[in-house]
Amino acid sequence: MKYLSMLGTIVGISLSISSVAQAGEIVKYQVNGLDYEGYYTSPAEGAPMVLLVHDWDGLTDYEMKRAEMLAEMGYSVFAADLFGAGIRPTEVTDKKQHTGELYKDREKMRSLLEGAMSKAKQLGGNTDNSVAMGYCFGGAAVLEMARSGAPLKGFATFHGGLNTPEGQDYSKTQGSILVMHGSADSAITMDQFANLANELESTKVKHEMITYSGAPHAFTVFGSERYREDADTKSWDRFSNYLAATLNN
Repeated sequence: MKYLSMLGTIVGISLSISSVAQAGEIVKYQVNGLDYEGYYTSPAEGAPMVLLVHDWDGLTDYEMKRAEMLAEMGYSVFAADLFGAGIRPTEVTDKKQHTGELYKDREKMRSLLEGAMSKAKQLGGNTDNSVAMGYCFGGAAVLEMARSGAPLKGFATFHGGLNTPEGQDYSKTQGSILVMHGSADSAITMDQFANLANELESTKVKHEMITYSGAPHAFTVFGSERYREDADTKSWDRFSNYLAATLNN
């Protein structure tokens, strides 16, 4: 499998990202009797897999483009839907409503993540050789997945929520954790970053936590005012190397 050693030099440029073709497919599936719409793409049968979890906008073109970037690197990707078919909030109040519901119901969040993995496996995804990654809300969901004891090899977050809910810990975590965070993030503070580092160290979970100076919350969202090319390029390059080192290729 070939990896783009200089991937970081192109992914930080919004034009390059926007030009990635969508070769995958929208996938309808159900979890606990409710309808969801994910996105699946795969370059080859048996390819190592990435479960991708969206931010508080729901599953949009952004996640699909990131999925195709990973497919070009040789990974199959299932971009999960944690909100429900057709639910792609655009107003802040709606975004808070849908994320808040799942923050309050962690069992439902876990069941949706498990359901996404089950659908990915049904589609041919190599769930035995997989990593989960997420953006913002999706990053918080990925850490929830890690705490649940899900049998993945790794869990990576980009500017994701870092707080651990009361009564939870990382004692069941099976894979390593990679956290990429902007030190100018006012939504998720450096105190939360430090608390997580201490918690992972105390529970002896293998981890790496990186901060990027001047990067605010959502620094990877190209085309937005918060986008920071330097942090996006560096974090994606680190994630690329993490996948290569963590998964069997």
